Amino acid sequence: MKLKNYILLSLLFTIGLHTYAQPGKQKRADTLFNKFSFVKAAEVYKDLIKNNYNKDYATRQLADCYAYLRNPAAASRYYKKVVEQENVPIDYYYSYAQSLRGIKKYKESREWLQRFKDSGGIANTQDFERDLDFMAHVFSAKKQYFLKRTRINSKFSDFGAIEHNGKIYFTSSRDEGVSIKRLYGWNEQPFLDIYVTEKSSRRKVDHSFKLKGDINSIYHDGPVAITNDGKTMYFSRNAANKFGKETDSKGISHMGLYKASYQDSIWTNVEKLSISNNDYSVQHPALSRDNKRLYFSSDMPGGEGGSDIYFVDINVDGTLGEPVNLGNVVNTKDTEGTPFVNNEGILFFASDGHFGLGLLDVFGTVTDEEGKITDVVNLGVPVNSEKDDFCFFMNDDGLTGYFSSNRRGGRGSDDIYEFYRKPLLNVRGQVIDAINTKPVANSIINLFDADGNKIAYMVTDKEGFYEINIDRNKDYKIVASQDKYIDDYREFTSKNISSIESIIVANLILNPVQNVEVLADLQLNTIYFDFNKHNIREDAKIELDKIVKLMNDDYPEMVIKIESHTDSRGSLSYNDKLSIDRANSTYDYLISNGVDPKRITEHVGYGERRLTNGCEDGAKCEDEEHQQNRRTQFIVVQME
Repeated sequence: MKLKNYILLSLLFTIGLHTYAQPGKQKRADTLFNKFSFVKAAEVYKDLIKNNYNKDYATRQLADCYAYLRNPAAASRYYKKVVEQENVPIDYYYSYAQSLRGIKKYKESREWLQRFKDSGGIANTQDFERDLDFMAHVFSAKKQYFLKRTRINSKFSDFGAIEHNGKIYFTSSRDEGVSIKRLYGWNEQPFLDIYVTEKSSRRKVDHSFKLKGDINSIYHDGPVAITNDGKTMYFSRNAANKFGKETDSKGISHMGLYKASYQDSIWTNVEKLSISNNDYSVQHPALSRDNKRLYFSSDMPGGEGGSDIYFVDINVDGTLGEPVNLGNVVNTKDTEGTPFVNNEGILFFASDGHFGLGLLDVFGTVTDEEGKITDVVNLGVPVNSEKDDFCFFMNDDGLTGYFSSNRRGGRGSDDIYEFYRKPLLNVRGQVIDAINTKPVANSIINLFDADGNKIAYMVTDKEGFYEINIDRNKDYKIVASQDKYIDDYREFTSKNISSIESIIVANLILNPVQNVEVLADLQLNTIYFDFNKHNIREDAKIELDKIVKLMNDDYPEMVIKIESHTDSRGSLSYNDKLSIDRANSTYDYLISNGVDPKRITEHVGYGERRLTNGCEDGAKCEDEEHQQNRRTQFIVVQME
């Protein structure tokens, strides 16, 4: 017997660990996906599918992963499963059609393209047939990013915003508040300087927000990159010495890269990097996630085109290795610049050489299992426009960040735009005991879609908490179960939720069934009511008289709760009132026959919300079946 109990305990513990892990895995997979780490994300989505956790959603994400990895064979295999899902967004018809084209199944591809159009989708057939790169179409099929208002722009040039430790660093030529302005002859604007402001600040950013220390010079400075520990800053600057700007043989002053250290609350010890050169520009610094590699753009000789993306390794002593060109997957014969590397090691950059929407566009890179860059993808609107879009930055959450653009509608020549990615909705809550309001740990949580299909499950933690990611624009039902408790459920919807909202709260309350063996002997039988009535029937009086005797004679310490219900016929509001009337009638009968009111904790009506069978609105049921729902039940809250 002990061995049997031990095995059962071990099994429950294993199940608990497994179900606890699934929400965390999905969150991890989604974060990797948002950061363009598609290889890693795909492996986690596969695990979620294997464990039948939010399987439909994970399958859609996995199909997209393979599309971005330019693997149409794998993508089509999973898109085929996706398009069989109920109420799937029609964009997936288009993605499936594109993946079928990628494996040369042209007839099937055209059939799914037509189905996409018949469902209300808009597609240019000529472009569809002509473009062999389905990856960009899949990415742009649904809007990936959304814009927020940014408070830090001026009527001058503002760009290159990054966040670090709650502060926003950016480059600007505003120089507002300075009596003597240094104007740059090229555009008659003040020279660029580096500014910093608290992210939470609402103050107007003027010249007093310039970075303190030795970084800002009398020429152009910025943009910047900062090490994880906040002690070293790399930044662009016009090459200069104590005698003025350094120039090449034609009198042109190029941009160089510098670094500074943070000491005594200011940036100082400015040092020109060895990769800088008076004969060409080296600028736009970016750091790898481990700060061991420095990325930059340069028009140095030997590149692919006008300006390329390079990197150098940073040695332990701070010295730099030799520049390495990222090659022709990233670089083209035209201009690439403003690199950024997120904390998953994925590179983003601006280019006017790859196929885009206008002039400079922002692109993300796609890497294989070894981390080698295999492709690039245009980030689409609204990040990109018909004008120059550049200086992309993504926060560690993969959902928010900044980019810069000179598009129409801005305040100055260049402006900073803040973006966010619509987060996946998360339903979360706590399961508590209805009597003592304490959390109920290890409750089984099951999530169902509108058709009653179970799509996810988990176990509450020691504080009774749970959380599950869900899709938007759908209806759900969530059920909590636990031994010695009556199940509780909530129906809710994710329709018409704001795009910036990410949490729906659904708390669940479990009523305990105490002293099960005693309850079996007590036989607190359910009583029933006639259709559309709340009066106590003669057969119900017999059962209520038993309860009166039990409470007054046999169990004088017993405390109960009354719960009344209706069948599904009639409106929801009418049935709510009818069930309350039934609960009141039951309560009044017991009290009038000598039961102390203090021993009935509550008498409540649930209307048609807790049917015992499938006799919901529209279901064909006999009256005997409806009768099972017109009832009052008694819950023993306390025996002694």
